[in-house]
Amino acid sequence: MSPRAARIGVFGGTFDPVHLGHLVAAVNVRHSLDLDRLLLIVANVPWQKVGGRVVSDAEDRFAMVTAAVEGVDGLEASRLEIDRGGTSYTADTLAAVAADEPGAELFCVVGEDVAGTIGTWERVEEVRRLATLAVVNRPGAPPPTGLDGWRVAQVEIPALAISSTDLRARAADGRPLDYLVPAGAIRCIRDRGLYAETR
Repeated sequence: MSPRAARIGVFGGTFDPVHLGHLVAAVNVRHSLDLDRLLLIVANVPWQKVGGRVVSDAEDRFAMVTAAVEGVDGLEASRLEIDRGGTSYTADTLAAVAADEPGAELFCVVGEDVAGTIGTWERVEEVRRLATLAVVNRPGAPPPTGLDGWRVAQVEIPALAISSTDLRARAADGRPLDYLVPAGAIRCIRDRGLYAETR
């Protein structure tokens, strides 16, 4: 009897900052889809944010994610896109994970809002070929539409309205981030002086 192929989740993001909504999504996807590992992949240059707001340095964002997932079984911070350099595209990332883990079954984790715009992604056909789309959504939400031809797994997660934009503003104003951002990431924000001084 041959061993089961590894099941690996790829959850890419800017993570500026990483927050409890990200981790709630990650642990629920890992549990629901019986993943061996779920990689939180920190974007080097997030192409969809270029020309918008200033994005924190990739090394700072990676440090926050590393601190946030420390001790969480099955979750790993990944610097794959940072080490590759340049603009971060999911197709490249999935191809790299597939090369590192031959035979693994890959799951690309996205929110329902992102699933609705996936047609705008670079080389989206490669993404569809390489991975099952793991779409996270609120309880009772309708299944995602417009994904004909995709392998799709829907994962319900608790509805948590946490915004990275709001968290950056809270940090800049010195308001508390407790219970919104993992404690390790808060320490990282303070130690590195990110977003402004935090209390």
